[in-house]
Amino acid sequence: MPERPVRWGILATGPMAAAFTEDLATVPEAEVLAVGSRSERSAAVFADRHAIPRAYGGWQDLAADPDIDVVYVATPHAHHAAATAACLSGGKAVLCEKPFALNRAQAAAMAELAERESLFLMEAMWTYLNPLIQQVCSLIDDGVIGEVRSVHADFGVRAPHVPGHRLRDPAAGGGALLDLGTYPVSFAHLLLGPARHVAAWSDLSGAGVDESTAMVLGHDNGAMAVLSCSLTADSARGAVVHGSEGRIEFPADFYNPRTAILRRDGQAARTLVADPQTGHGYDHQAREVMRCLREKRTESPLVPLRGTLDVMETLDRVRALVGLRFPGE
Repeated sequence: MPERPVRWGILATGPMAAAFTEDLATVPEAEVLAVGSRSERSAAVFADRHAIPRAYGGWQDLAADPDIDVVYVATPHAHHAAATAACLSGGKAVLCEKPFALNRAQAAAMAELAERESLFLMEAMWTYLNPLIQQVCSLIDDGVIGEVRSVHADFGVRAPHVPGHRLRDPAAGGGALLDLGTYPVSFAHLLLGPARHVAAWSDLSGAGVDESTAMVLGHDNGAMAVLSCSLTADSARGAVVHGSEGRIEFPADFYNPRTAILRRDGQAARTLVADPQTGHGYDHQAREVMRCLREKRTESPLVPLRGTLDVMETLDRVRALVGLRFPGE
């Protein structure tokens, strides 16, 4: 790609699309050129609010814009597969919000289409690109806490019951697991790799979505992850990585942490502090996408599609165990 601004399209006009667009404004050589929505009015209002020059009342129109390099897909996740396919078929690289899809089959089809078209595709798993998380991973790779033996992580929020809201709608892929549980499962995968054994329990609502889910993931070397997610209660959203010679604690918001505490056996605790955050913290993934495009990569080595597919497979296995199915599956 020539050394010119990377031109972004934004697909959707909700809160995530707005936050990401705001953060793109802080990234040098990033230009938001267009926004697309199924509603022409919604696209126009969003474009006006964020000073975006082009607004389209359809996904296909956005995908067909010849001046766009990459599209950020921020639709509800039930539409990720279709929206991503539309953009890839239009010749656009894609950064797709998490969870990548409703299930592994959809995710695999998305990855296969990107491969056929020789186009870049990445899940917007911002946790993997968070500088403090990357620092912790480097410490773990250097053996600071010995061999990782277990990961504990939870993500709970008290979400109000709003009639028709996507979080409680099976047709929208609602429930705690895909919306929140994706984070602890992805965090565990980052540190332990693919799960070989899965156990799970869920509290299912009358509508057929999970209000809370608990998971235990096992690995052939004996390492395990104990994870949970919930829509019924606020949690610290913390995490702990236990090693054979110490542990690393994330007191809060492990998915976008500001501090971590390193506790090595026989030594004083050391607090790791993140640099001041720019905007909402989504700029790191935008920079990674742009780096990969300039290097003519079709996927990121930091957020590889193989890992995304492994996480989707684990989520599928959890849903099978607890009896959580979405319409059309």
